[in-house]
Amino acid sequence: MSSTTTVTMGQEQQHATLNLGSHIDQLDKHGFLFGQKLTASMSPLLHDVVYQGLGLNWEQLRLDSTDMDLFLRLIRHPKFYGASVTMPHKVAIIPHLDELTEECRDVGACNTLFLRHLPDGRRLFCGANTDVIGIRESFVQNVPDPSVYENRPAMVIGGGGAARSAIYALHKWLKATCIYVVSRDKSEIAAVVAECTKRSYGARLVHVETVKQAEALEGPGAIVACIPDFPPVSEDEKLLRRITEVMLRKEQKGAILEMCYNPSPYTALGALAESEGWQVILGTEALIWQGIEQDKYWTGRETSELPVAQVKETIANRLAKISKQ
Repeated sequence: MSSTTTVTMGQEQQHATLNLGSHIDQLDKHGFLFGQKLTASMSPLLHDVVYQGLGLNWEQLRLDSTDMDLFLRLIRHPKFYGASVTMPHKVAIIPHLDELTEECRDVGACNTLFLRHLPDGRRLFCGANTDVIGIRESFVQNVPDPSVYENRPAMVIGGGGAARSAIYALHKWLKATCIYVVSRDKSEIAAVVAECTKRSYGARLVHVETVKQAEALEGPGAIVACIPDFPPVSEDEKLLRRITEVMLRKEQKGAILEMCYNPSPYTALGALAESEGWQVILGTEALIWQGIEQDKYWTGRETSELPVAQVKETIANRLAKISKQ
């Protein structure tokens, strides 16, 4: 099946819903990628490779919409298997779910909706956060020597949902001694610190606010960048870049995961880090591993049973095309 089916909901919502109904009749099961600005997302492509590899007549459909009520109606369909949830719905979806995994609850954001079937035939709508797995596995799978980042400080650039997932992964699995947090928006960091404090690990966060402060700190071993690939324009953005440059130029290097991969994973920040001697991990690595984790929820298979090699090859081929462009 094609992995490019898109349903855009707006004034033609009723017509689009009818078209969707005719399409899913041809599938054994269907899911959604629910959010906005989905055109360049590789998520449906990734899952299409998995379903073809397993011989499943399934498809993930792009649902480009802000209409939560519509989404909640669509997921009641008997052929629905689950959904990837992206911005701006990762937090808003949580009150509508029956159960949350530990990671979803602790991060306070959901990127994966899956079903749990009860003996009486009822379905529970459950939320998971596989972003944290994607971040963890990006380092575990790509950095041969974990001492590069373990038992060293780490740093997270940005203060949104991806930053929260990064903090959780660095804290829980990647053995960061402390986590530097930097953002152009101080109120974002204040909110992140408050939430992490409520979940018992806020004391490990260090808000780096000045170049002088950055110069005095021990260098990080792992950096996760969770900001768009735009050149700094405002004074706050320029300060954020200078603080980042100070950290990248520390004597002891490490690995940086550049979460931004849309429209291209080859970012200015990634190029800067590489020039300073850092190992750069593309954001598509996080996409791959969080997607594989999602398919474990949806298909009930283990990682060893999923076509991971084919997924990586397909994403690499897509990246090669982007690189040529």
